[in-house]
Amino acid sequence: MTTTLLYDGSLNGLMTAIFTIYDRKIKLPIIALDSRTQNDLFEGTELVITDPDKAQRVWNRFKSLCNHRDSHQVYCAFLSEIIGIENTIYEYLKMTFMDQKAPSGDYANTTVLKLSQAAKMVGREKHRMEAFVRFHLIDEETYYANIEPDFNVLPLIMKHFKNRYADQKWIIYDLKRNYGISYDLKTVQEVQIDFNKARGQRGILNTTVSGKDDEMTVKGSFRESENNYKDLWNQYFKSTNIESRKNLKLHLQHVPKRYWKYLSEKV
Repeated sequence: MTTTLLYDGSLNGLMTAIFTIYDRKIKLPIIALDSRTQNDLFEGTELVITDPDKAQRVWNRFKSLCNHRDSHQVYCAFLSEIIGIENTIYEYLKMTFMDQKAPSGDYANTTVLKLSQAAKMVGREKHRMEAFVRFHLIDEETYYANIEPDFNVLPLIMKHFKNRYADQKWIIYDLKRNYGISYDLKTVQEVQIDFNKARGQRGILNTTVSGKDDEMTVKGSFRESENNYKDLWNQYFKSTNIESRKNLKLHLQHVPKRYWKYLSEKV
């Protein structure tokens, strides 16, 4: 009989589920996201309570048997949020523990291939977000950008934006997953925005931004200087755009239409 383990969607939750499988010697496990609409659990279904200590034990053991590239690939695959990816990761870790080394590169193995393909898709989305995010000034000193990536890439892009915009306060918000990252010139933290308190059509007014440790209110709207900046950028874009060299097919390969909403030159 199979046992379905429901976890909270976090990496710690997944690692706790894998710990539970080994600790209790569950023979036919299935790991699934806890998206129950009712409190009762079906027969053969259990709720995993996330335990950071247990999770760390599993993750540390895995990292001791592989290199950084392997562990990063597993992390990227997890961020893909593809249905069933939890079980692919479990099988990958299971093979690693059995062989005392990660099976990376063995693409004849369907588990390795699935994990690698998921990680590559996430990697491509990460690079596109780093290239296509456009900020808008929403108060005297805070820049804001909305994104709706196919995969959960916020944890992967925070280092890039922290380094690139180290002298600016900014917020990048994932509308699809309803959380964001905020930089205050010192650290990057995860935040959630209460859009019910938002006011105005062109900016975020009196919007509460809740972080892990505190709460702040961003007040303001997109300023005239932001519009001037966009105008300057669009003028530059037009001046460097050579009509005779347009290649729409190639352009769409590098900048798919679904990313155009982020680009001021496309608005």
